[in-house]
Amino acid sequence: MSQTLTEVPAVAVIGVGGTIAMVPTSAGGVSPQLTATDLVQAVPGLAEHRLSVVDFRRVPGAWLSFADLDELLAAIDEAMSAGAAGVVVTTGTDSIEEMAYYLDLRHTRPEPVVVTGAMRNPATAGADGPANLLAAVVTAADPAARDRGVLVVLSDEIHLAARVQKTHTTSPSAFASPNAGPAGRLVEGTPRWLTGPVTRRSVPTAYSGPAATAPRVLLHTVTLDDDPAFLADAESRMDGLIVAGMGVGHVPAVLVEPLTKAAAAIPVVLASRIGRGPVLTGAYGFPGSERDLLDRGLIPAGFLDPLKARVLLRTLLASGASREQIRQVFTADVS
Repeated sequence: MSQTLTEVPAVAVIGVGGTIAMVPTSAGGVSPQLTATDLVQAVPGLAEHRLSVVDFRRVPGAWLSFADLDELLAAIDEAMSAGAAGVVVTTGTDSIEEMAYYLDLRHTRPEPVVVTGAMRNPATAGADGPANLLAAVVTAADPAARDRGVLVVLSDEIHLAARVQKTHTTSPSAFASPNAGPAGRLVEGTPRWLTGPVTRRSVPTAYSGPAATAPRVLLHTVTLDDDPAFLADAESRMDGLIVAGMGVGHVPAVLVEPLTKAAAAIPVVLASRIGRGPVLTGAYGFPGSERDLLDRGLIPAGFLDPLKARVLLRTLLASGASREQIRQVFTADVS
């Protein structure tokens, strides 16, 4: 039985920019100029939904800052407080896997937040933005999306913010969740869920400790024959450090000393540069192995990829979490 328009849950669409909002410029290339209203009006099928529209930003995804995302969280909360059953955020895909995860760490209400974008701009043949926006609105309006936190919807796939990764620079099907697969798919315009709600990490606005102001968190990707000079005195320059190690969490022997020194002073999190699979905790025992590094005070990232590990560590530091609280959050058994 079809719903009447007044029975359809209200969805707020908040435009942030990105390729989905880009049009050609006189100087060449494209830039984000379309408003959120422009995007909504260009999508067949959205007339069946009750929508409110907020033109929040018109910027490339690479320009976003954590300060922008804090303002975006306030806009999301305002929309939900005004009665929206869900919120759709249109943004750039360059940073979507990081920004969606940050929103997920901060968003604690049951109403869903669905982040979407496009790989092809509106002036391109086969532009994917309209279909992605429609799928995102349908997902945000689905009662089964409640209590799932922040979702990323592109190419008719629904991904959890904590799992999704951008896996291709240009393909319309660029997004995947390598460690678990999508949480759902759009089938004939309807969300079909493949998993139930999962246990999520969330970071309180403030822990009991002093919050770091704009904490500096370095992400260092370990490479063959790496130079320890890059990590020398990292603890004096940074508030936290993410190490994207080789394989299951290994580093060259020359990095053991600077990492040991850093871990004695600041939180150092060990992730894998692979982006698929977990960091191990006890399989190998040589200097620079995951077991050796964890014994020296590094914190395992589990299944979190390096980009999301950096977002989580920075969010915890900005909230005043202690070293022990940071360790507990990273090592918690969550999906």
